[in-house]
Amino acid sequence: MGRTIIASIIGALLVCTEASAEPWRAQSALAAPSWLTVKGESRVRYETLEGQFRANGDGGDQLLLFRTLIHAEADAGPVKFGLEIQDSRTYLGDAGTPLSSSIVNPIDVLQLYLTLPAPGLLGAGSSSEIQLGRQTVSIGSRRQIERVEYANVIRAYTGAHFLSSNPHGDELHLLYIAPVQRLPTDREELERNEIEFDREQLGRRIWGAHYRRADFLPRLASNVWGEAFIYGLDERDTDRVATPDRHYLTPGFRLFLAPQAGSFDFDIEGAFRFGSRRLTSAPDDAIDLKVRASSLIARVGYTFDAPWRPNIALQYYWASGDKDPADDRFDQYERLFGSRRTDLNNTSIHGPLTPANLSAPGVRIEVKPSSRLDARLHYSAASLASDTDSWIIAKLRDPTGESGGFIGHAIDTRARYWIAPGNLRLEIGASAFVFGEFARSVPAGPEGKRTLFGYTQLTATF
Repeated sequence: MGRTIIASIIGALLVCTEASAEPWRAQSALAAPSWLTVKGESRVRYETLEGQFRANGDGGDQLLLFRTLIHAEADAGPVKFGLEIQDSRTYLGDAGTPLSSSIVNPIDVLQLYLTLPAPGLLGAGSSSEIQLGRQTVSIGSRRQIERVEYANVIRAYTGAHFLSSNPHGDELHLLYIAPVQRLPTDREELERNEIEFDREQLGRRIWGAHYRRADFLPRLASNVWGEAFIYGLDERDTDRVATPDRHYLTPGFRLFLAPQAGSFDFDIEGAFRFGSRRLTSAPDDAIDLKVRASSLIARVGYTFDAPWRPNIALQYYWASGDKDPADDRFDQYERLFGSRRTDLNNTSIHGPLTPANLSAPGVRIEVKPSSRLDARLHYSAASLASDTDSWIIAKLRDPTGESGGFIGHAIDTRARYWIAPGNLRLEIGASAFVFGEFARSVPAGPEGKRTLFGYTQLTATF
């Protein structure tokens, strides 16, 4: 189904854009009334990997992924009603392919919501709205919570999201939501792309307050954005889902200056987490561990006032690890609902790095030769923040710490080109991960010396 839909849409877009300089839109083609907005996206991606880094993995892998999104919103005066359908399928995988519900999620309801107006809370000219129902959420840098772009399956939440904003650009977000469990999760069902409707995880609740202020330091530096946030996670076991009974509180901050030609830029974001959790999700695990964890990303760059607008930035990513597996503390900063691909590496069947038990200095180069083409190159030297904790994605650990801490060298590239501006975009990317001391020495570690990954992606927007 996914292949047929995407092939038809791409073919139609190529024909239509040859006759018009304007992007083709389903809204116009359907002659939809002014109160109804219809839009969508279809995407196909081929991935290949050589040299598996995950525990118990060997050889190469490949995957063909399809994702189609169709979003309709009806404006009924003060109230808006929205519906978005997601269809995510894969082919060519085998027994060793790391399939999960983040990659496969055949046709299902991604969003089903209503939006209501509310009084503005940010001074003169401000306005507010509250969105209720199943929805996707992205705020700020998206490191805390995001609507993913690259992943084949987008995560949704059910609950309430309040947003107040003003003409100056300030935003206040308040949310109380439950994650939606993406189904199926059974390996054989994933391989067959079986349809199973997603369910709300009512045993997990997320709440948060996130404030963004434009021109935060006008006397020191113009155009600096400031953010302050606090997020909470509370969970309990249900008949369907066993949890580690996490009760987290995560306050944090961000300072951000966007790149501009001929000037420096920076992005600094930190968070501290405290609370409690069990070591495992086992029902008989009744021991609460004290949680104390932290994360920090700092990036400083410069954009040259030259053709291609090259931006060169130094970056450091820190996410704490568990120091002693035998004590009554849990020091690992887990990635919960935020992004990792933008800062660290290409993901899907690759993605060796995640912001948990990680210390990774690096350098990033970005260029934009034209309005249709952009590219980036990112290198990082990745180590474990704690030698006794896990390499999270690979699921490898030496609790003695004798295998060392250097995971390896990560190189990531990506280039995007608008074949038909606004309608059809080609993206290609490649990654190399050269194993370090820990990867070579840890028990049950990967064979060989490195992992190579590449992908080609075509996205049709309509």
